[in-house]
Amino acid sequence: MKLYEHQARKLLSSYGIPVPAGEAAGTIQEVQAAARRLSGRVVVKAQVPTGGRGKAGGIKLAKDAEEAERVAKDILGMEIKGYRVNEVLVTRAVDIAREYYIGLLIEREFKGPMFITCREGGMDIEEVASKSPEKIRKWMVDPRYGILPFQSRSMADHLSSDPGIARQIARVLEGMYRLMIEEDTSLVEINPLIHTPAGEIWAIDAKITIDDNALYRHKELRALREKEDLTITEKMAREKDLSYVKLDGRVGCIVNGAGLAMATMDLIKHYGAEPANFLDIGGSSSPEKVVTALEIICSDNAVRCVLINIFGGITRCDDVAIGVREYLASRKIEVPIVIRLTGTNEKEGIEILRGLGLPATNSMSEAVEKAVECVS
Repeated sequence: MKLYEHQARKLLSSYGIPVPAGEAAGTIQEVQAAARRLSGRVVVKAQVPTGGRGKAGGIKLAKDAEEAERVAKDILGMEIKGYRVNEVLVTRAVDIAREYYIGLLIEREFKGPMFITCREGGMDIEEVASKSPEKIRKWMVDPRYGILPFQSRSMADHLSSDPGIARQIARVLEGMYRLMIEEDTSLVEINPLIHTPAGEIWAIDAKITIDDNALYRHKELRALREKEDLTITEKMAREKDLSYVKLDGRVGCIVNGAGLAMATMDLIKHYGAEPANFLDIGGSSSPEKVVTALEIICSDNAVRCVLINIFGGITRCDDVAIGVREYLASRKIEVPIVIRLTGTNEKEGIEILRGLGLPATNSMSEAVEKAVECVS
């Protein structure tokens, strides 16, 4: 579960990490009232669970409450990467002398927490890593012992040579680690962490992702899930109990089982294309789930080919084929569709597809390679 920035800031503050004063607002009147209470210059920031807000015009500086009202009219109601802006954060503006990037996530190969630090914050860390990888430092933390004082000092010293600034950064790092462990987060990111000309440290933007599997342990965080902002396709997937993540490629994937879905995406990349999504219809799929999955995939304008990859165990191949038939009975797929069926009721499923004029293979490599050819 991705927290909105104003929610993430509250969590950071509860762990001793300094954040500028700010208030969430859902109406123009609330924006003006918040700006007046904060007084002086403020920043009005769109609250959506995605990056790229600044480039989309969703972050504006205002010199007073009247200007905050004007910029809020432009931001409230706008759409950023499929998310409608229903709320903004009005926060006190601070002077910036230097920006830093700090991220804390779970590193798969190490199987533990890893800090990522960079002396250049306020920009896409992926772009920095691609163009100037030498500027990125990675620091593993042994979960048996947690972050040790020498580690936080080393990281802080790498970011700043000023002893006073470094001591403050070390406390931020230690707070981030405690937050991750105690709140079961998979990501804690501050970008940027800044220091002012007066030497004060502030976290002026934050992203926090909570592990969904741990929400039962966190009553307050679980309540936030009801307010979670989802795209139309994400809402459809959740209602039908489908696991769906939008990606940037052109091969739309419908697969049963998370492991097979990940292997399918890996194979798509191996053959030179990019997956448009992760979509797992689950083990005991029904034709209705397949219909919903096709609605989700075909609503994505970036998709140039639909790949259905089914290894039937609990999932029955004929159920999947029936779902495809039901979808095509009332709709038309405008892009090529490639289907791999193997396993339980494979023959029955293939027979149904043949009646629709859709050939199917039982080879995963053959299906993926053909799908990639369709988008090449």
